[in-house]
Amino acid sequence: MTGLIKTSKKFVSFRETKNTSMKKTYSTILDLQKVDLGLLIFRIGISCLMLTHGIPKLIRFFGNEEIVFADPIGLGETTSFALTVFAEFLCSVLILIGLGTRLAAIPLMITMAVAALIVHMPDGFGRQELPLLYLTGYILLFFTGSGKYSLDQYFLSGKKK
Repeated sequence: MTGLIKTSKKFVSFRETKNTSMKKTYSTILDLQKVDLGLLIFRIGISCLMLTHGIPKLIRFFGNEEIVFADPIGLGETTSFALTVFAEFLCSVLILIGLGTRLAAIPLMITMAVAALIVHMPDGFGRQELPLLYLTGYILLFFTGSGKYSLDQYFLSGKKK
């Protein structure tokens, strides 16, 4: 084996090919198309996961059962529950479709901060971990927005495809 690899119209050594592929792997130059695809996947993932919490709460909210829910900031059980349903269901759907993503992330950040830092504070880190993870994701979406593959982009670009 000579250690030469034929690429388009020239021979290069295996070492040069390896170095080129390593540079691409560890490059800090962002490919915006890949970033937008990553944001789409992230939005779909975090929204679907949060909807597993929001949908049962929405059903319970409109059900016949008495609402028993924490009142961590003194707004009343029903109001606290309604705000949580709003965040976990409606705001999650908005993030899923990429509509008003930055604004929709705010109620979710507040809800997750309250859950982690007030409601589950006495329970220890094991119960705080999930809301803190969600909080981190919503902070990311607050700063990045929804990306190219979203209704935000569709309406802001003015292009009707």
